[in-house]
Formats: sequence, structure tokens, C-alpha cells
Amino acid sequence: MGLNALDLVIIAIYLAGITIFGLRFRKKQRSLKDYFLADKSIPWWAISLSIVAAETSTLTIISVPGLAYDKDFGFLQIVIGYLVGRFIISFLLIPHYFRGDLFTAYQLIERRFGQKLRSLTAGLFLITRAAAEGVRVFAVAIVVAIALSSMLAGFGDFGRDVAAIAIVTLLTLIYTFEGGMAAVIWTDVVQMAIYVTGTVVGFFTILHGVPGGWSTIQSVAGEAGKFRVFDFSWDFFKTYTFWSGVIGGAFLTTASHGTDQLIVQRLLAAKSQRQSKLALLSSGVFVLFQFGLFLLVGAMLFVFYKLMPPAEAFTKTDKIFPTFIVTNMPHGISGLLIAAILAAAMSNLSAALNSLASTSIIDFYARIRPNSSEDRRVFLSRVATVAWGIILFVLAILSRKGGKVVEMGLSIASVAYGALLGVFLLGVLTKKANERGAMIGMLCGFVLNVYLWQFTKVPFTWYVALGSIFTFAVGYAASLLFTGTPTRKEIEESDKVHA
Repeated sequence: MGLNALDLVIIAIYLAGITIFGLRFRKKQRSLKDYFLADKSIPWWAISLSIVAAETSTLTIISVPGLAYDKDFGFLQIVIGYLVGRFIISFLLIPHYFRGDLFTAYQLIERRFGQKLRSLTAGLFLITRAAAEGVRVFAVAIVVAIALSSMLAGFGDFGRDVAAIAIVTLLTLIYTFEGGMAAVIWTDVVQMAIYVTGTVVGFFTILHGVPGGWSTIQSVAGEAGKFRVFDFSWDFFKTYTFWSGVIGGAFLTTASHGTDQLIVQRLLAAKSQRQSKLALLSSGVFVLFQFGLFLLVGAMLFVFYKLMPPAEAFTKTDKIFPTFIVTNMPHGISGLLIAAILAAAMSNLSAALNSLASTSIIDFYARIRPNSSEDRRVFLSRVATVAWGIILFVLAILSRKGGKVVEMGLSIASVAYGALLGVFLLGVLTKKANERGAMIGMLCGFVLNVYLWQFTKVPFTWYVALGSIFTFAVGYAASLLFTGTPTRKEIEESDKVHA
């Protein structure tokens, strides 16, 4: 059926409307606290919704339904681990973040260990976050290619991908550049409402399109085992089991929400420690509902296409939901759903741009130029936002080849998370760990995760758990081995940090 003029108008209205809405928060940013932490004036519920939106990208919306279509609800086992990880962060890491005037997660590392390790952790975040985000941004091209196939018929695959990614990147960059964190969080709230509403509309449209409605879906999907959630098998090389989900998911979330500036920056923007914890814990409830909805849509699509097979077999499960939207949704609703998927893309991209810029300026520039003025730093923060926008655009183009985008994105991020979490745990759980030992542990943990990723069949769900445990063990042992009396310079630097 394809999109018609009404659908395209709805998409255009959304793109223009969300950009204009984000620009409403444009003001003269007088300090880095204004630009990167929204002056700590955001209510907990908005931060909660922003956290959910920040961890939800286009690849989540198009790829998670594909997981249920292809397999079952086993992915929810990881989401249970997500909830466990949030409790760990609330009691273990958030109290440390609110001791002092911190802007980034990596300032905590300097306070505990020193500047070298802070630079190493911040640098690792920049590299891996940019790489993972490139995969997420590329997911936009998958949707646009299907949605606008007739309009872009004259374009080659490369030209079509470039156009799609460029439009979304440019519009997101405009309001992120101008409004800083305040614009990012409040547009996140609106965008989450749009993509959840759009997915709910999609749910009822599929329900109406399947002969016999819910009873047919329940019968066919149930017989195929699509609603199965738990797998208690001890198969270490199976991606989704109860053990890899709860243990691996808990480690993954503790790392992604407790050491990754993308989420930590939102936690630091809360008015108080209590509100920060409330925002994080409540976001877990939203995440559980959200992933359950996405998986349910995937199971329903399995039934729909089993009863009414597509003209051509799907080559990638990532294309199933976008294809249904364009070919089977009523006009107007299909436009709304494409806009919803773009909303998730812009929300995640704005979060990445702001967190990458904050780490670049706070953890690197401000240390190199400690006497620079606040006006100068705010100006360079905007420059860094644009620079990262260009970098992510290029990385998205380079990510055109790959497997299931959600698993590829999680795999790339998980490679760094193990080393990062191990270092943070060394800092908050031990007193004997030192900077040299922690750096050795971090490098060893990172090498282990790269090896697991590239040369073994160990699923990504175990990367963070194995990497963080290995980092912690090696880092602690190396600290005991390389212990010694600190130099006078080290003592003076430590006193300055704690002053």
C-alpha cells in the first residue's frame, strides 16, 4: 500500500514540531551547570521518562518485535535483570555521585583514583558510546528506506541511507545545540509519549487485522511457543536464559546506568539524591511495560504473517514491523507510527550528543584549560555537540553492514561496560585498590571482552558480568602487587581533588 500524502504530512509535522518544541528551551546558557544539568531543576518523573527514552532507540522499536517474531519472549529475562541493576545503582553508586558537585561519572573516578584513570575511563566511554550510537542511528535508514521507498526510487541504497540519517541528525542537532539538557529531557518526555502511543495504536491495528482477533493470536502464538519467557537451562552459550538474563542483565544495567555518562548525566540533573533514586527505579517499571509491549507486537505479527504470508520472505527480522506499518496500516496511522519510530531515534541521538559533549568538555578540555571562562566553556560545549553530530553521522554510514541491530548495538556497548563497571566497583567497594592496579585491571578486562566478542561464541549477555569480575579481580591483585608510598606530588594532587 505504501505511504500517501497524509502520512508524509504527519511525519513532516512531527519533525518540524519536535524541533520547534526543543528550541523553546533555548536561552543564554550562563554555565555548564545550565547547559549539561539543566540547573538541576528537572522533576523526577520527567527524568524517569527521559531515562527510558534515552535507552530506547529506533533499533529497539524495530528489532525487539523481530526477536519475538523469530523466537519468543525470552528477552524479558534480561529486562528482569535491568530491574535488579537499578536497585544496585540506587544503593551503591548514586550516593557517591551526590557527594560533591559532579557533572560526569568520571569525576568520581578521579576523586577516588586520579586523573590518569579518569581520562582512561572517559576516553573509553567516548569511543564505545560513539561506535554503539552509530549502529543505533543507522537503524533510522532501515525505517526510512521502507517508508519512503516509492519517493526514493531514484536513489541508490547508499544515497537513500545518507539522506535519511542526515535529516534526523540535523534536526536533532538543532535543538540539542541550542537548548542543552533541558531541551533533551523535555523532548524525551514528548517523544516517549509519541512512540508508546504509536506502538499501542499498532497493537490494536494488528489485533483488528488478524481474523478471530485475540483468541486466534493467543492460540497460534501459544502453540508456537511465542509467549514463553523463562528458560532455566544451563546452556552458557545460549543468549537468552534466566541466568544470563538476570545476572547478565543486572551487570549490564549497573554498567550502562551507573557508569555511562548517557544515563548518569540525567541522574545528576535531579534536584536531590532521593529524586535521582526515584527517577531511576520508576524508569524500570516503564521499561518492563515497554519491552513487554514491543515483544507482544512481534508475536502478533508472527500470527498475522502466518495467516497472510507476505509477498516476499523477510531477509531480516528488523524489517518486519516497519514493513507492516507501511503496507498494512491505515493511512494516517502509518504516518503516526513512522513518526513514533523517528521520535525514538531523535530522543536517543540527543542524549548521546549531550553526554558525549559533556564528557569531552568536563573531563578533557576543562582539565587542560582550568582557567577558561564559563562563557568559553559553554561555547565550546555547543561546538563539541556539533562535532559529535558529524562523527555519529559518519559512524552511522559505516554501520550499514551488520546483523540484528539491537544485538549488535548491545554487543558493542557491552565490550566497554565490563571494564568500566569493574573500575567503579574497585573504587566504591575497596580501599586498597590504587590507580595503577585499577588501570591494569581495566585494560585486562577490556581485552577479555574484545576477545569474547570477536573470537568466541559467548553471547553478549555475559560480556559485562565476565569483564567486570575480571577487571575487579585483576585490578585488586595488581593494586596489592604495586602498592607503595605515594609521592609528594600525588599527595598534593589528591588534596586538591578532595578540597
